[in-house]
Amino acid sequence: MYDKELVQDILTQILDAIRKVITRFAPIKTAEDFTNSPEGMEKLDSICMQLIAIGESLKNIDKITNKTLLAKYPEIDWKGVKGLRDIITHQYFDIDAEEIFLVCKKHIPPLSETIKTIINDLK
Repeated sequence: MYDKELVQDILTQILDAIRKVITRFAPIKTAEDFTNSPEGMEKLDSICMQLIAIGESLKNIDKITNKTLLAKYPEIDWKGVKGLRDIITHQYFDIDAEEIFLVCKKHIPPLSETIKTIINDLK
């Protein structure tokens, strides 16, 4: 068995990071909104930092739970979420703003809902 309280704390931190991504992404309408201004690049940088934190925290949850918890929620591509962390971290100067835009638009909302579900299921 694993420390459910610790996992809940990490999931709450992930949910907080997701909320930051959603808030920062709200004014972005196209990938060019990231790249066409210094302010847009700051948004991209700050969103990427949160995506790194999310991916790293999910890796920690896998370690703590022996990869059992996230596997119960196959609606999310957990390997992809954790892999995005690696891509951003190791290839930072080659980040594709279009890919980050698509992640924020299509994948962050369902990730948020699933994290909320996991938190509720652990209670």
